[in-house]
Amino acid sequence: MEKLNEPRHEGVWDFYTCLKKPTLQEVNAWPQAGKSRSSSGVSFPCPHVCVCLSLLCLTGTLLGHPQCLDYGPPFQPPLPLEFCSAYENFGCYDQERDNSIAAKYWDIMDYMDPQGHKQCGTCIKDILCQECSPYAAHLCDAENPWTPLRSLPGLCFDYCSELHLSCYSAIRLLTGDKHIQECCEMNRTRFCRLLQLQDEDYCFPQVLQNSALSRSLGSALEESGGCIQLCLAEVANGLRNPVLMAHAADQTHSAFVAKQLGLVWVLPDGSQLEEPFLDIQRIVQATPGFLGMAFHPKHKDNRKFYIYYSYVDKSRVEKIRISELKALASDANKADPRSESPLLELEEPAVNHSGGQLLFGVDGYLYVFTGDGGKAGDPFGKFGNAQNTSTLLGKVLRIDVDGRSPDGKPCCIPPHNPFVSDPKARPEVYAYGVRNMCCCAVDRVTKEGTGRIFCGDVGQNRFEEIDLIVKGGNYGWRAKERFECYDTKLCHNSSLDDILPIFACGCSVGKSVSGGFVYRGCESLNLNGLYIFGDFMNGQLMALQEDEKTNKWKKQDNCIGSTTACAFPGMISSYSKFIISFAEDEAGELYFMYSYPSAYAPHGSLYKLIDPARRAPPGKCKYKPVPVKTKSKQISFVPCAKTVLELLNEPSTTKPPKKSSTLTAATPRVSSKKAKRTPSTKIKASTVKTAPSGKGRQVKVEAESHKGKKLAHNSRTAPAPRLPRKKSSHLARTKEVLPKKAAPVKGKLENRRKKELLELSDVPEKASHV
Repeated sequence: MEKLNEPRHEGVWDFYTCLKKPTLQEVNAWPQAGKSRSSSGVSFPCPHVCVCLSLLCLTGTLLGHPQCLDYGPPFQPPLPLEFCSAYENFGCYDQERDNSIAAKYWDIMDYMDPQGHKQCGTCIKDILCQECSPYAAHLCDAENPWTPLRSLPGLCFDYCSELHLSCYSAIRLLTGDKHIQECCEMNRTRFCRLLQLQDEDYCFPQVLQNSALSRSLGSALEESGGCIQLCLAEVANGLRNPVLMAHAADQTHSAFVAKQLGLVWVLPDGSQLEEPFLDIQRIVQATPGFLGMAFHPKHKDNRKFYIYYSYVDKSRVEKIRISELKALASDANKADPRSESPLLELEEPAVNHSGGQLLFGVDGYLYVFTGDGGKAGDPFGKFGNAQNTSTLLGKVLRIDVDGRSPDGKPCCIPPHNPFVSDPKARPEVYAYGVRNMCCCAVDRVTKEGTGRIFCGDVGQNRFEEIDLIVKGGNYGWRAKERFECYDTKLCHNSSLDDILPIFACGCSVGKSVSGGFVYRGCESLNLNGLYIFGDFMNGQLMALQEDEKTNKWKKQDNCIGSTTACAFPGMISSYSKFIISFAEDEAGELYFMYSYPSAYAPHGSLYKLIDPARRAPPGKCKYKPVPVKTKSKQISFVPCAKTVLELLNEPSTTKPPKKSSTLTAATPRVSSKKAKRTPSTKIKASTVKTAPSGKGRQVKVEAESHKGKKLAHNSRTAPAPRLPRKKSSHLARTKEVLPKKAAPVKGKLENRRKKELLELSDVPEKASHV
């Protein structure tokens, strides 16, 4: 039987005999990083300690993972810590907070004589510095915002016993919690059981001595198969097939999301404006639809932007159009549709492989990426469109939108374009031999004076590839499908001299590549320099890492993190498989867009990629957006996806949700070691906001009315079945009208489309991007 009161050794130093007795106000409680808490923390009346501990064992705990008391991942302090130097390279506090802990320590030391300094000074310092530990949240039961914080960190039993034995009276200086003080005075064993953690590997000081926990601190989290774990934050949802997200680089940090049907919406600060930025639904041919948009580098001054879409002309010919428009001078969040000035128009031989990417290079020129014209195998002419430099299909084009042509038309040809002096070639051509480059991006960091342009090119049957665009380069199609001959005669042409991709994969890895971006943001430091991309069909996330010595690229698999890795406020660990495209906000953070394969189904979402292992120091990534006067009402999105913490806190009696017909690329793996605490648990923190600008996680389902419309399938995928109609809970609705110009010719084009689809079906080509 355990004795109620264990005798203290006579040699134990009690410094209260040598100092003034502190008042209740003078006793310093364990600091909580600015977070409020109840005065009792997690203390329990001593007679009920065993009961409470048994309840904790029943409900379980999350497996410990690096996390700070503000519920975020640890970071590297901008300057080395002088007091809590054990955490100077990686932890949870910067120098300012380190100084405040040092001041608290010396306040406590003022109550002690030299013997107290010598005997207890180190222990008191170690306990105070656990706020700086990368495992501070686990030590203080703060991993979950719905659990109460400890007023003292979790101590290993042996260490706690020595502390109680040698520095018994110092406990009152570390915490003002009366329950802990009472347990300390009554019984050492009960006191140390109260401070004990369920995961013994994570208690202090064992957590510092565990090499398995410390050797990978701050590095990207890897699964057993070497997959780098990432987490997601839902930024927007209810989007009808979002095809791209862009920003104007005007320091407003607003995001512009375009949809296949010809709508562009402004998303400022994690919400959506009630009125669209641009609405050209009456002009856009739904398939392939609205495909590209780019803002002029000087948009802030000239209000210009550029779009790429399909339409039907007066002669009922389907075409691609690249146009220049302007935003209204009176409202930066509203485009002037009357300002449209067409720059290029291309006739479309078929409804697929339409390209669509628009971007400005660091040279200030507009790059236009066109598809090979559609069907299978580029069957147009002797060489196909892609190898024929006299046509603009299957090319990378470069034009100067700030100049004028000799005949006075808007835009002109840059004088250094590679084929400008070739009378048989189109002078707009910058590179050729591409099949369907529709997801391209400029690396923000310049190399050799030019920002590199990365592109994902969708293959025919065997390979998907990532290319670096080179001036005058031939990328091989249709002579080659990457490393293998596709057209034997063209392939053996000695003048082919094709550019090989930096990465290519077979259909077992990817079936329809979605090109991405090189991460150059501030928040997820482990991702810096990685080219992150994915696959549309299977939803797999991947990355390429460049070897700076050899300039070779190595593939790195990415995956959505486990429940433990993503157990932070606002983070989710699942998504559906159809990755439409990737995006970059003005701060350099990365996103991807998911959508059910239908132009009308409101199931598209925008996700932000987050590294859960390491973040930037607090305050480093803050920016102040330039305010923009908004005439349209701002509507917040409502979250659809449940965060990991919300899932962990669901009652155990909740029935598992029915399986969705949409496959998921990753599902949360809930640890059995942590479940919901008692219902009376006091909530310490509200939801954390996450948005393209880094602010706000509030989201609302967008509503667009489509009554009486026939579904037009997303041309980026194989035709999808009609979704069942659901009752809408949208807060607002915006009318969308089917293209009026396209309606009269729809019947006459139907036979043509059916014939093209039959031709496509004769070749075992997978469903691919637009």
